[in-house]
Parts: sequence; C-alpha cells; structure tokens
Amino acid sequence: MTDTTQVVARNQSAMAQRQQEKAAPTVTLLPAVDIVEDSGGVTLWADLPGVTRDKLQVSVHDGNLHIEAEAVVPTPSGLRVQHAEIHRPHFARAFSLSPDLDSTQIGAQLQDGVLKLTIPRREEARPRRIAINVA
Repeated sequence: MTDTTQVVARNQSAMAQRQQEKAAPTVTLLPAVDIVEDSGGVTLWADLPGVTRDKLQVSVHDGNLHIEAEAVVPTPSGLRVQHAEIHRPHFARAFSLSPDLDSTQIGAQLQDGVLKLTIPRREEARPRRIAINVA
C-alpha cells in the first residue's frame, strides 16, 4: 500500500464515520427528576448532565411545564470516539401543573448539570390559619 492509498483510505473512513454520525437517529432521554411539594409550592430538580444554559429551554403552555435540553459532550483534542451509544443527548420532559400553582412566578437555576425549578403556590391556594373568636 502506498502513502497515497493510505491517505485515500483514511479520508474514506472519516467520511463514512461522519455520514454514520449524521444518520444516527436522535434519541430523547427522560431526565431523572425529584419533586418536593410543601405549603409554599413545588420544587423540582432535573438531572441534565452536560447541558449548558444556552441549550436549555423551559416553557409553560396550556398548564403544562416543558423542559427540553441538548447536552454538549466535547471530545478532547487528539482523541476520537470509538463507540458512543448516543451522539447528541437530547432531554425532554413535560409535567401538568395544578391550577393552584402560579406558573407566572416560576424560578429556574442551572448548576452543575442540575436544573432547579421553584413553582410557588398561588396566594389564594396557600393554607392559612383562621382566627377563632370566643363569644
């Protein structure tokens, strides 16, 4: 095999690998979540490893909370992937929100691949203590 043949073979191999990556189906993963509810509202933590703020979308529509994200998994220079189950991890999850929750006041924080959403309860839906008068 000559040097020219080796270069052509390497280029064809690289092209075949790129075509295979492009043809790989998109897999949507359900992120693991923890949900805690108290008298003040609901706190939701979603595991989104490798997700950056610019690749994360949180929205509310028709009483449903939608979380969508795409993870960025960088390959260190000088290395190439030999095997990958998922090339571009895509996360998606949806939740129905109770009418007792105030979807206009949702707070969101992303830190170390964990999304924290705080959804407060509407003021009129919060438990309150009723004073009792003695006659």
